[in-house]
Amino acid sequence: MQQAKDFFAESEDVFALVSGLSEEVLTTATAFKQWSIADIIQHLHFWNEAALLSLTDAAGFEKFFKPVGAHIFGGKDLKSYEREYFANVSASELIAAWQSMYRATAAAFEQADPSQRVAWVGPSMSARSSITARQMETWSHAQAIYDVLGIDRVDQDRIRNIVVLGINTYGWTFVNRKIDVPDPMPYVRLVSPSGDVWNYGDPQEDNCIQGSAVAFAQVVTQTRNVVDTNLQVVGDNANLWMTNAQCFAGAPNPVPEPGVRCKAPV
Repeated sequence: MQQAKDFFAESEDVFALVSGLSEEVLTTATAFKQWSIADIIQHLHFWNEAALLSLTDAAGFEKFFKPVGAHIFGGKDLKSYEREYFANVSASELIAAWQSMYRATAAAFEQADPSQRVAWVGPSMSARSSITARQMETWSHAQAIYDVLGIDRVDQDRIRNIVVLGINTYGWTFVNRKIDVPDPMPYVRLVSPSGDVWNYGDPQEDNCIQGSAVAFAQVVTQTRNVVDTNLQVVGDNANLWMTNAQCFAGAPNPVPEPGVRCKAPV
């Protein structure tokens, strides 16, 4: 699957970003829920392992996730479980373990049938959707690391997987919030990192979103408030979408306030 290759490339870029950081810097709090850089790598590593198990060992996945469910139903949050899970792993050891895991995960998914159903926390999904979600998580969580380090990321056209995920979850954004899905869906016209133009939906001058593909991906993954991007948003449906967008599963998550998630000054 090309999506597995894209997940691998995304992970390799983040590894290059964090692999040379000191233990002290890895404990730096980011603008994402005050998670440290190490917390973010923990999160990616943990769920990459879960994704690999879901593809290769259904019983192993169930065993892996059972204590997570008990922890959450016991009134504790997921981040505290992940911190306990990696309590005896140093930050530098974590980076190496995460690299080994994402490489194994990418290799397994690259050879998988894209339509294979795999278990997950909620409904099952296709293998293609599972590894696309891993790329989306890697890309979106890494934004907080780039931001706190004051570094501009150089994106690639593989971000299209995340853009498509954002387009496909238009309805989910509203259903998840118990809001009637506005019809019609806005026309979306985006410029890719390489300069290609990507079009989605029927052209509508009064109901459209235009701008960079990176900005669109940032909004649907909630790494930026739409007002902090270059997106041009026209019409009620388009504005309602961009102020509530959520391309990932789970309960409705509040979008970041304007100016909160942004690149730190160097």
